[in-house]
Formats: sequence, C-alpha cells, structure tokens
Amino acid sequence: MNYLSVENIAKSYGERVLFENISFGINKDQKVGFVAKNGTGKTSLLNILAGTDAPDEGQVIYRNDIRVAFLSQDPQLDPELTIEQSIFSSENPTLKIVEQYEKALQNPEDADALQKAMDAMEAANAWDFETEYKQILYKLNLEDLQAVVKNLSGGQKKRLALARMLLKKPDFIILDEPTNHLDLDMIEWLEEYFRKQDFTIFMVTHDRYFLERVCNEIIELEDGKLYSYKGNYSYYLDKKEERHQLEQTNTEKAQQLYKKELEWMRRQPKARTTKSKSRIDDFHDIKHRASQRRQDHKVQLELNMKRLGSKIMELHNLSKELGGKQLLKNFSYTFKKGERLGIIGKNGTGKSTFLNMLTGNLEPDTGKIVIGETVQFGYYTQKGIKIKPGQKVIEVIREFGDYIPLKKGRQISAEQLLERFLFDRKKQYDFVEKLSGGEKKRLYLCTVLIQNPNFLILDEPTNDLDVLTLNVLENFLLDFPGCIIVVSHDRYFMDKITDHLFVFEGEGRVTDFPGNYTDYREYSESKPETENKTSEKKPKENTWRDDSTGSKLTYKEQKEFGKLEKEITQLEKKKEEIQKEFLKDLSGEEINKTSVKLQEVEDEIEEKTMRYFELMEKAES
Repeated sequence: MNYLSVENIAKSYGERVLFENISFGINKDQKVGFVAKNGTGKTSLLNILAGTDAPDEGQVIYRNDIRVAFLSQDPQLDPELTIEQSIFSSENPTLKIVEQYEKALQNPEDADALQKAMDAMEAANAWDFETEYKQILYKLNLEDLQAVVKNLSGGQKKRLALARMLLKKPDFIILDEPTNHLDLDMIEWLEEYFRKQDFTIFMVTHDRYFLERVCNEIIELEDGKLYSYKGNYSYYLDKKEERHQLEQTNTEKAQQLYKKELEWMRRQPKARTTKSKSRIDDFHDIKHRASQRRQDHKVQLELNMKRLGSKIMELHNLSKELGGKQLLKNFSYTFKKGERLGIIGKNGTGKSTFLNMLTGNLEPDTGKIVIGETVQFGYYTQKGIKIKPGQKVIEVIREFGDYIPLKKGRQISAEQLLERFLFDRKKQYDFVEKLSGGEKKRLYLCTVLIQNPNFLILDEPTNDLDVLTLNVLENFLLDFPGCIIVVSHDRYFMDKITDHLFVFEGEGRVTDFPGNYTDYREYSESKPETENKTSEKKPKENTWRDDSTGSKLTYKEQKEFGKLEKEITQLEKKKEEIQKEFLKDLSGEEINKTSVKLQEVEDEIEEKTMRYFELMEKAES
C-alpha cells in the first residue's frame, strides 16, 4: 500500500540548488533512512514532506486516509502549557479518554465520575494504551508532568515532542535527528519501540547503529542523484562500495576509450562525413564520462602537535554538587599518554560538569586537578560556534592565521584546510549564518582542531554531522597521537574511537570500564538482574579496579587478581612494540613470524582479560 509519492521535486535558495528532479515512493511498513551530506537539503526535504515548506517544482502526494506526524529538530510547543497539558492536547481520541480517567483519579470522592471514566476506558480498550503512555513518559524522563514547557531545556522539549508524536499513534512518521538529546538508554529503548510498532518511517539521523537496527531501506542523495538500497545500514555500505567500484571501472574504461578517440579526432580532416559527426558526438560523451571523479574527501592533517610530557593530568579526590545533586564524589584518576576515554551516563549525571572541571571552567567543591605543563586542550562544546554578523567561512579560519603549520616544516593555507574539511572554494565565501546546522558544527570542529591541541575533549561532537563527515572525523581521531575524551550518544563512534569508559551512574558514582560501549552493554546484560538492582542502590567506589577485591575471593585468587592487571598492561605494551615492527622494511618470512608473535600476544591478552572478569564477577557477587 503506497503512503507517499514524491514526484520530480526541486528546491533552491537563490543560485544555490539543493536538489532537482527528485522522485521516490514510500509504502506501508517501510522504515527508510535518508543519507546525504550536510548542506545538500536533508532538512529542506523533510520540511517539504511534512508540509511546512513547498518545493519549487514537482509535488508530494499522500494517501488520503493516513495520519502523518513530523518530529523536527526545533519542535514548536505552546510555552505556557505543562508537560501533561501538552501531551493531552494531542489529536489522539484515546488520549482524551485517558485524560478524563487521570482527572477522575485525582478526585476519588466523585464515585460517579470515576465509574464513568473507567467505563469509557473499558469501551475504548484504553487500559493498555494508558500503560504505554506512562512507559513512554518514564523512558523519556518526563515524569514531572506539572513542569511548564517554557522552563524546559532544549533536550527536554525535544523529548516532549517525541512523546507527543509517539502517543498520536500516526501511520507515517517523519523524523529529523530523533536521537539528539536522548541518552543511550533512551536511544536503545526507542530502537526497540520502533522495531515492535507498526509505524512507517522516513528519517534523517547520523546515528549509524539506529539506522542499522531500525531501517529496512536506505535512500542516499549523492551528487544530485537518488540511490535506493533495500536493506539496513550495513547492506547500504556494502552495496555503495560495489557501486563506487563499478563506477571507477567504467570511468577507467571511458578514459582508455577517450585516448583512442582523441587520437582519431586529431587525425581527421576538416571536412567530415555524417558518420564522422556521429562519432564526434560520441567522443564528447566519452570525454564527459572519462573526466568524472569521485568527490570523496578525507581529512589527512599531520598537525604539528606539541609533545606531551610524562605528567598529563591527575585528578585527586574530586567532589562536586550542583542543585542539591551529588555529581562526583571522591573521584581520583591519572591520565596516561594516548588515553582514549569515552564518557557515558544518563542525562543529568554530571558528564558535562566533569568536562568543565577538567578544562578549568568550573571548580570542584573538594579535591584538586593537576595538569602537566605541556598539555594544550582543544575543547569542543555543545554550544557550538559563535557567529559574528557578516562573517564569512574563510574569515573564521583566518582568525587563527593565513597558514597552518604541519609536521616537517610544511604548512597549508586556510583555504586548503577548509577544503580538507569538505568546504569547497565557493562555500568558503558563504556567510556563516547561511550554513546548515551540520556545516556550522563542522566549521566549529575545524577551529578546535587547527589550534594543534594535544588533549582533545569532545562533548557530543557527532550531533548534526552527516555520515560522511563522521567518517572523516573518525579517521582523523584514529590517527591523533594525543589524548582524547569523548562524550557522545553515538555508539558507533564511541566503539570506533574509545578504549575504555567512565560510566556516570548517578549519586556521585563513576565506574571505569575497560572496553568500548558494546563491550559494556554485553557485560551489563550478562550480570544478574538482582546484582544490577543492588548496585543501583548501594554506592560503590570510583572504579571497577577498586571494588574488585572482595572477601569472596580466596587468598590465592586475590593474589592472582592483583597480578592480572599488571600482566595485561605489560602485554598491551608488548603488543604495541610488535605492531611497530610492521613499519620496518621486513621480508615475507619476517612478516609471517611477526604476525604469529602478534597473534600469540593477542590471544594471551584475551585469555587473561576473561580471567580478570571472571574473578571480578566472583568478587562482586
């Protein structure tokens, strides 16, 4: 059953053409992810589908009897209503019945009104819906129903708009970055909810795991053309790579044919036959195909980074309380060279507060932070870039200099730097205020990185970035030789970049987990439910190392446990040394021997790590 038909639509702003002659259809039960670069019109297309904007050409046709809902990045809510009033103002008639029932519960003396409300709930089969309504509010942390909309944060407003949309029970949902402002638990709940519900979805999101687990089709807009892939995100990546390889092969063939035809053209006399003219026309077509090049940019900045000394950063017994909430309690940690730390936790547990303390923007209540003399922070905050009226993109970068120093005495110009961050020469002279949200974030990220920091702190760097830019950023960070701290709800990004996690659990408790996000989820899910509940109620020490030597281990096991961490650390260093050997000019036999040696060390690391977790589980049980 067809829900939506998009026929030859086009959109431009002045001379800037976003897209033209775009056509596609969406049928019932399809869950479609839309992928495109920032600035190519993703949000404009969503606004056109939602009816809040009109195409310059073409038309959008919906089936008459379907209910459509749109979740924008900037939802429009009545600022004077409470959360409860906002939700009950929805168009869903079942919600009206639930509202009357909730009101009747507040006045139990009026038995007739309560009975009438209960009868209405029974007649509408609304009991299950009421349970779902309460679950959605709980999962999205919207339990203070009397909070007024105008007093909510941007994230709370986005979650309220999401709750309203889900409770409308629409047939077709349009989503613009639905995971922004959701913590990881909320995102995983929403994934599962969408998988179970009968929604038809068209969405833009940078969250690649969300695309992977929710979508059954990916539509990509690239170089003005639409490509459709009937599968999830992994399928899309595979098929896109196949398409690029095929295009490359065709281009190479066209180049070879072009050379032959060019020789023929040069040999021809001025007077040509009709047959020759036809071949000349073909020649120009071949020339066009042969000159096509993929515009896949990659950031490859060998920044002239200041070397880190032996002392990087030490945290001694930090505590912090804000608004009567204990965010950090007696926390200590020593950062080492090459540290790649991810920070996760529910909203409001103190993640951003912790970053602000590290960078000196906020003082701890107790304890101290000792920073090495050679440390130079690069801090990417959620606030983004400060826009100056009338400032152009190139002028933002030139504030840091016309040339950026690189390693080995080399340098690149401000223009070349911007090109590497996917701003072409024409875009560099656009006004900053005209950039899309994702382009502004990309420009801001560029201003942070070009100052040659050796300790990067990134607070939600993936918000509003397209998938291409995320890949560019990941490649840069994988090669970055300094320390990195990342707060992000992008699980794909966290898995790729981080080596261990600080898990902010609330009530001032922070756990240090030795693995990436997927490792942590698997570990958490493997723990007995009673253990998880106990750990929620009783605060533990700061790190997984500290609470791992309980009395339930035998004396021999405690000794073994104490040695394992040191042995794993030594093996990791040995692994790094072996990996460096591959950089030398080795013979084939030497490569094989080194590979075997590396595999043996990796196997030993895995074996000792498994034993470490086994003993830790026993100690905590």
